Amino acid sequence: MQEQITPIVSMKGIVKEFPGVRALSGVDLELLPGEVHALVGENGAGKSTIIKILMGVYAKTEGEIFLNGEKKEIKSPFHAQSLGLGAVYQDVNLAQHLSVAENFFMGQLPRTKFGTVDYTRMYRETKETLDSIEVHVDPKAIIRTLSVAQQEMVAIGKTMHQKAKAVIFDEPTALLTADETKQLFGIIHKLKQDGVGVLYISHRMEEIFSICDRATVLKDGCLVGTVDMENTDEDHLISMMVGRNVNDMYQIEHVEPGETILKVENISRGTAFQNISFEVKRGEIFGMFGLVGSGRTEIVRAIFGADAKDSGKVTFMGKPADFTRPVQGIQAGIALLPEDRRAQGLALGMSVADNTNMVAVRQITRLGVMNKGKGEQIARCYVEKLRTKTPTVYQRVKNLSGGNQQKVVISKWLAQDSDLFIFDEPTVGVDVGAKLEIYKVFESLIKEGKTIIIISSYLPEVMGLANRMMVMYEGRQMGIITREEFTDENIMRYASGMKGKES
Repeated sequence: MQEQITPIVSMKGIVKEFPGVRALSGVDLELLPGEVHALVGENGAGKSTIIKILMGVYAKTEGEIFLNGEKKEIKSPFHAQSLGLGAVYQDVNLAQHLSVAENFFMGQLPRTKFGTVDYTRMYRETKETLDSIEVHVDPKAIIRTLSVAQQEMVAIGKTMHQKAKAVIFDEPTALLTADETKQLFGIIHKLKQDGVGVLYISHRMEEIFSICDRATVLKDGCLVGTVDMENTDEDHLISMMVGRNVNDMYQIEHVEPGETILKVENISRGTAFQNISFEVKRGEIFGMFGLVGSGRTEIVRAIFGADAKDSGKVTFMGKPADFTRPVQGIQAGIALLPEDRRAQGLALGMSVADNTNMVAVRQITRLGVMNKGKGEQIARCYVEKLRTKTPTVYQRVKNLSGGNQQKVVISKWLAQDSDLFIFDEPTVGVDVGAKLEIYKVFESLIKEGKTIIIISSYLPEVMGLANRMMVMYEGRQMGIITREEFTDENIMRYASGMKGKES
């Protein structure tokens, strides 16, 4: 008879009610020692809510929580930490002005026999912990001087230093390169070997099937079920998440491209990119692919006017378009939806309505007076069109999920009625259901005669959506290929600088 393993975490019948909203309805969740357990579902499914309950941020309305078989009432994040629970969030929660070691020992600074802070011990223990997971960061370094990836690794090290027995990873690879993701997976594997339970939240199916043992699926605050990864496949898991079969994620109806609306001729900017030339036609979805650092984002920022180029020529809608300020790009009819939507695409403290009308403010203003009613009407229109989940158009954008924040960014540019839409990593941190809805927005845009440039680090996404694709490598244009030429091997050879010529 097989010995029954006591779960590190067991949440039973969890209910969470907010005023007028039932966010969770009787959800069960279990995490075993040495298990990597995926928590998946569309944005708004309840993933963040149940994690916040486990970490003591929210108080549950009903239900029970057991840690190693003992019933617990988790009263605060600090209490959760003392109980052996840790979390590494996508938006890394570290004190930016303090050193790595000071973050490790925050709230529990060791003292020498003279009563002063024992920095020697802090630096030594911090280095030992980081070395154990092969993270080479100076313990004395100030957090704000580190890259996003380094900060995330420091956050993981801090959790390990606190001897957490259950660690939550919330969209941990969203801003990591392929090599950094590989390093993260190595750390997770070590945690698993040490008997730590890992709760892994991600929208990336390939990651879930690569490192997870089981997956629990939530939908609309309810438990759909828990499955063993070895006994399921991607289609089944996605159908559990969205409540319908998904035969082809990228099955949108393309249109016959028309005349050229954007012409880029030999533009360069320092070491970011050199001698880039391409054309984009009306009604076309033009893809840009390359590994991180290949120069894709820098190119579109120069076209939009956000960054200055050193040389070359840009023509848009038949007119010279060598913009030096974003307002010039906006007025010409170009929309740029940035990769970092929270920092660059939204005013998080403002409402859905304010964000939606931010660029098209002239359309709702007369004689310097803003028509609030018209602005609300426009915002409601796009909330309905994009099926944005928000209780009201006056909800602050910072309170929306990542996928719904992305829809607000799209709404902002739809309200402006732009001609060219540049989407930079449009579905990072976005769930499967929201991705499908965003792709349908792409379809409606090209049917209306709009044009799309899509930048994505996820190759199946670019291959599935684009008519043509420009592949970049270290600031150089390796080739422009048509849909008929799309293969994983072909594109990755270009992206690795192994094949092709500048064109």
